[in-house]
Amino acid sequence: MRAVGTRFRLHGRGADGLDCVGLVALALRAGGYAGAVPTGYGLRGGDWGVLDRVLVRVGTAAPGDVLLMATGPGQGHLGIRTAAGFVHADAALRRVVERPGLPPWPLIGVWRMGV
Repeated sequence: MRAVGTRFRLHGRGADGLDCVGLVALALRAGGYAGAVPTGYGLRGGDWGVLDRVLVRVGTAAPGDVLLMATGPGQGHLGIRTAAGFVHADAALRRVVERPGLPPWPLIGVWRMGV
């Protein structure tokens, strides 16, 4: 939640900006994850299998879970479920925001740290 308001930057990983992968990496690091974070990816496609190698897939989202959403043809987008909705790096608004309720995009999967 501390990242809300941070500016959007593709491949961003810190105070100079975050994208959706950077936002999730920041949250995972806060939870103790010390592994590698994907870099050099494009806006379409990508290897989302990394989520299965790092997190545990679950059936229902709870606050703190990582969401993978289909925001367009071949385009995945990550967010983090909160009690009120979800946090994500919004490229259109150019910042990290919390949106109320459920994501407006189809949910591809949900992952959680060490279940």
